[in-house]
Amino acid sequence: MGVLSDGEWEALKAGLDRVRSGEGRRFEDERRTIEAVVWRLRNGAPWRAVPAEFGPWWRAARLHRRWSRKGRWSRLFEVLRDQGRPDLGEVFIDATSIRAHGPGGGRKGGPG
Repeated sequence: MGVLSDGEWEALKAGLDRVRSGEGRRFEDERRTIEAVVWRLRNGAPWRAVPAEFGPWWRAARLHRRWSRKGRWSRLFEVLRDQGRPDLGEVFIDATSIRAHGPGGGRKGGPG
């Protein structure tokens, strides 16, 4: 189940190589783990719902948290933006992918 095409991965990989600090070790299943993060963000699913073919869900979750804390995702987005990517359709989120709380969806409840 490939989430990214080969061209998308190459562009992303080039950006990743530019934002890396050079510290730490590289992991052999980098593409699979990054695709797990992308799959999860596109689907809005919990981490534990990431399909097993992407490897252990906790590996992608840990990578995402660590890179978020270090600002690596922000730097990657800036590099891709400077290269003319991502397209606006890849950035905008429509309302169908945002979960609302129960009363926001018309369910009865909330303060009386």
